[in-house]
Amino acid sequence: MQHDAIKTALLASYETDGGINHLDGINLPSQESVNELARDCMHLLFPGYFEKSGLTKKDVPALVSRLLAGIEDRLVSEVEKSLRFARDPDPAVHARQIAQALLGKLPELRKIIQTDVTAAFHGDPSARSVEEIILAYPCVLVISLQRVAHVLYKLGVPLVPRMITEYAHERTGCDIHAGATIGSHFFVDHCTGVVIGETATLGNNVKLYQGVTLGAKSFITDEKGHPVKGVKRHPELRDGVIVYPGATILGGDTVIGENSIVGSNVWLMQSMPANSIAYYQGDQASIIRPRKKKEAMIEEAADWVI
Repeated sequence: MQHDAIKTALLASYETDGGINHLDGINLPSQESVNELARDCMHLLFPGYFEKSGLTKKDVPALVSRLLAGIEDRLVSEVEKSLRFARDPDPAVHARQIAQALLGKLPELRKIIQTDVTAAFHGDPSARSVEEIILAYPCVLVISLQRVAHVLYKLGVPLVPRMITEYAHERTGCDIHAGATIGSHFFVDHCTGVVIGETATLGNNVKLYQGVTLGAKSFITDEKGHPVKGVKRHPELRDGVIVYPGATILGGDTVIGENSIVGSNVWLMQSMPANSIAYYQGDQASIIRPRKKKEAMIEEAADWVI
């Protein structure tokens, strides 16, 4: 009887408290199916690393054929749902084209993902092997899946790219929006608590530590007070930038110049020239000054690893 009363109250709330119901609407992408898609992509990108048993070279063609077929079918299904949600005029055809476009990008994605693994291995002296990096470092999962999701994002797919990056976020504690543009040799050490916004742009050889936020300073709103979509809101980090733990960098017009360093816990809403350093000194606001030659030499020799 108690359940009957609760059921009646819930059914009434579905009628009166709208906005979080999706009843009699377009079938939405399945979270579990997208999670499985993400896992299959990792198997395809890193053959032999995530299988339950050893993989030989002669087994690889069959594995790749099976994974490609499964990923394409699942991707077509979930992308088609997303396109129907967005009222695409021909979702079935476009979903198939998008799936094939993503699969065609996988060899290219593997090349840049290999640079990320290399950056992690050379960026952390505690790493003993590339195998350890791939199997145990959360940055591999989150960066690899972001690169996959970014392709779908650029192809205009709604919902699914964010769902893929959210799977990685749940697994790693690192939240990189599918829209962020990221160069080669990207390393996020420790990963936990890192947030990178949709319109952030990162050059090559960028290194971040835990707790870094690349966020928006403010939102432009329309006449109804709603945030305007598609505006550049997040910072740009150029080649060779290093950002230490807990730093926050905000704003779409904020540019951190090449080979600059942002120190721990710095709050930054202004651009930095190339080869400079920002840090706190006592209770003063962020100090930005040119990097000294000795500091650059120390960085190259020791990498200031935490």
